[in-house]
Amino acid sequence: MSHLPTLVALLNADKYRRRILQQVRALHLPDCWVAAGFVRSAVWDHRHGRASSSLPSDIDVIWFDRGNASPERDSELKAQLQNVDKGLDWSVKNQARMHLRNGDRPYESATDAMRYWPETATAVAVRLNADDELEVAAPFGLNDLFDLVVRPAGRFRDKKRHLFLKRLQNKDWLAKWPGLKVLD
Repeated sequence: MSHLPTLVALLNADKYRRRILQQVRALHLPDCWVAAGFVRSAVWDHRHGRASSSLPSDIDVIWFDRGNASPERDSELKAQLQNVDKGLDWSVKNQARMHLRNGDRPYESATDAMRYWPETATAVAVRLNADDELEVAAPFGLNDLFDLVVRPAGRFRDKKRHLFLKRLQNKDWLAKWPGLKVLD
């Protein structure tokens, strides 16, 4: 069963998330997406039968441009978004440089960068295209996200396992979403 239509319907019905996607699209950044908790929380709340879903503590905006990968550019973009919506904590990261921080090989795109994120269910991103249609990037698919499975991805299964376990503890997801299944 494809979860894509459900995800698209869920996010299209959320006026606040749609507005955020419109704000991010207005930046006109290459290979730009809103990712991680923005999508994950909406799906997990839906799967737990909640009528609405609050936003995560920060809104992760990822983009990819090797020609403009300075941290200062990300700070400028974050400031632009905060000027539009001061009530949100924006996190803007050009994935073209994030491999350096993470000790990975250089990423080829924003979607490729998500292959190196800690969990499969978090490696999901969305954006609005020019036709106002929702596009989804999910390098590990949507099954774990919709099946409420928290599973480490890539090196977080072994070399970075301690970081995955620490993240689970710090995020305290099981308290908020008791139906989650941690597969380690």
